Amino acid sequence: MLIRGMTVLELTNVEVIYDKVILVLKGMSLKVPEGQIVALLGNNGAGKSTTLKAISGLLKAEDGEVTDGEIIFCGKPITNRDADKIVRDGIFQVMEGRHVFEHLTVEDNLLAGSFTRKDRHHVRRDLDMVYEYFPRLVRLRNRIAGYLSGGEQQMLAIGRALMARPKLMLLDEPSLGLAPLLVREIFQIIKRINEEEKTTILLVEQNAHMALSIAHFGYIMENGKIVLEGEVEKLRDNEDVQEFFLGLTDVGKRKSYRDVKHYKRRKRWL
Repeated sequence: MLIRGMTVLELTNVEVIYDKVILVLKGMSLKVPEGQIVALLGNNGAGKSTTLKAISGLLKAEDGEVTDGEIIFCGKPITNRDADKIVRDGIFQVMEGRHVFEHLTVEDNLLAGSFTRKDRHHVRRDLDMVYEYFPRLVRLRNRIAGYLSGGEQQMLAIGRALMARPKLMLLDEPSLGLAPLLVREIFQIIKRINEEEKTTILLVEQNAHMALSIAHFGYIMENGKIVLEGEVEKLRDNEDVQEFFLGLTDVGKRKSYRDVKHYKRRKRWL
């Protein structure tokens, strides 16, 4: 496995159990290097969202816990650490489903993202930065967030995360339920944030095309563990990935997941 740069996050043989009986992650291991976008792909039920919740400390709210393995962030263990402390450490998760404070205005939602920061004198500057990335939020700044469209709420959720100035941003299915044109717009903004703000991003996404178009490195999960990994160019060239995740047969025709009869794991790139 080739990963360039200092490792910001590392999971080593992580096991997660819900309700003390349901084993979801089974020896999950991955690395996220500083300043890169790492994509975590897989079908529904593979354990992608559970992986993010294990990192961000949100498992406890769902009667889940890390029962084995270790999660290291910036050289420090954060396994089963409280979620509020993990936010203060520099990890911010944008959850699936565009969770916003529906009864607050757009601007109040954004300001809420900065509540853990100590450099209060820079908050207004960063608010302007978020409006630059998401210009349509400017005219909506006094709108109640619950009345925004799905795409606008997704922009708001990402903008609120950016206001925290995180060292690591966790994005859970940012394309979910959005029109294709809006998905492309949001993914281009995510790419800009990574390039211009140097924000490290771990991206969970069903839309493999979009995820691999902006990521530097990718992992593919199946049944709670990693089955393939590599730089995105190698993943895109892999026959199994082309057929099963990108919907391409060996003659370049699209194919639905239900038509794929076999998914043969090939060697990882070491």
